[in-house]
Amino acid sequence: MSSDHKLDRIDIRILAELQKNGRITNVNLADKVGLSPSPCLKRVKKLEEANYVVGYGAQIDLAKLGDYVTVFTEFTLNQHFRHNFHEFEKTLTTYPEVVECHLISGGYDYLVKFVVKSISHYQEVIDHLLEKEKMVREYFSYIVIKTPIESRSVTLEKIFS
Repeated sequence: MSSDHKLDRIDIRILAELQKNGRITNVNLADKVGLSPSPCLKRVKKLEEANYVVGYGAQIDLAKLGDYVTVFTEFTLNQHFRHNFHEFEKTLTTYPEVVECHLISGGYDYLVKFVVKSISHYQEVIDHLLEKEKMVREYFSYIVIKTPIESRSVTLEKIFS
């Protein structure tokens, strides 16, 4: 199965179940998607080999670990050539506080999500980024006060079926 292979309903259901619970046993997964264990395992292996499944991990409740701050930042670059975008993205990968980065159409270039220990920590990161890299024309920061809705997964069956 190549990554451009059209997935069928069973593949989508397998991905949806793995997204809900990456630790599900093959027997339970097979039962949930209506297959016997052997063909189910073969499909999972093919989905992994084709990079539909890119990893498994634990979802951590950060609030139980201590205080932290989430900040969304809009960035507008000084110049808009392909290499400017590539360089900015490459630079952001060096900051572990960056947990998401989106190239956006509209009034600014990027929307970046930072998770930091404090506002002063965020300011240190931004100061370093702006000082080291002279590619940012302007930025606007939005500090998250509360996250009433946070989905950890996309409803695959609603989008891809």
